[in-house]
Amino acid sequence: GWKDAINTTIINFNNEKMQITWKTKELFPNVNVSFFYTFDEGKHKVWKPCTTYLLDQGYNSGCLFKTEGPTLAISIRKSNGSEEVFLKKLKSDFYIKPNRPENVTFFWKEDTVTVSCNEPERAANCLRLELQYKSKFDEEWQSRTSKCCSVGEQGFDPRKCYSFRVRLMRLLHCNVVNYSSDWEAETFWMNGTLLDSCDDDITSQSNTVIVLSCSLAVLLMMLILLILLCKWQRVQMSVLPAIPDPKCLFTDLFNDHNGNLQEWLDKNDHVVLQTKLEYEEPESITEAESQQEDGKNSDTQRPLEKIFTFSGAAENNDGKAAQMACLIPASNTMASFGGFHTLRNDDMYMML
Repeated sequence: GWKDAINTTIINFNNEKMQITWKTKELFPNVNVSFFYTFDEGKHKVWKPCTTYLLDQGYNSGCLFKTEGPTLAISIRKSNGSEEVFLKKLKSDFYIKPNRPENVTFFWKEDTVTVSCNEPERAANCLRLELQYKSKFDEEWQSRTSKCCSVGEQGFDPRKCYSFRVRLMRLLHCNVVNYSSDWEAETFWMNGTLLDSCDDDITSQSNTVIVLSCSLAVLLMMLILLILLCKWQRVQMSVLPAIPDPKCLFTDLFNDHNGNLQEWLDKNDHVVLQTKLEYEEPESITEAESQQEDGKNSDTQRPLEKIFTFSGAAENNDGKAAQMACLIPASNTMASFGGFHTLRNDDMYMML
């Protein structure tokens, strides 16, 4: 009964190698034991000593040896091999742990992925292929299982990056212990494209966000500059008003008369008079009309002279020059040319 109480761990690696381990600290503290095994059946067994021991702090805690048949008997004895402390018979096929899947391939079609691998040479009907996957937004793995050696799943979002891993599982009716293979190396996929990691997708999205942010910032700055420019133009116009170019107002004076003011005045009496009347304030117009009425009674030959008389030209006998003088705004400086006198300010200039 004491021999059967020893707890051992038995693993048959793909029916190629056997590994038997025991807890040496609990069962055999500070004692080294010997391990023997045989695959022979019947009374005439040939026991083989372990050649590859597994150690735990210098003491034998397991043995690794080649699988040679379906039936196995193991024996643990004292260090000299004379006294047996543990004996057990078992079916090695009930402790098989399959190898990792080999030649794993991924086939993508729209939102469906099919994963397959090479079929093992032994007991493929006892195996199932398990697929696990998750996106960068999932905390837990999603699992799908199918018979060896192909499994498919649909509903994958092409905009997401997924992690995949696969392994082979041994069915319970074929094993005493539910052994599965180690996971095949994890792979990363996005819309059918193999990536080094899902961090590449995050980096790509980050770069896209950075580019868009910079573009929006540039557009915003251009808009702000445009608004400031418009406001600056308004401020500039209010603080520094544009000085009108008299050449534009008196184009015919320079083009048709070569700057000859007298000739231009003789030819444009009615224009000067009309312009003066349009820009003169109502009070000035009323005063001018009153002066015209008085002028008719006193002197009917020069009705316009009194209208256009102003300081600096009152003694001038040329009425046409007086008309021109009325068109010039109030100024601070006296200017004389050709016998005519006029006032000008800093916002005006003349070209003769």
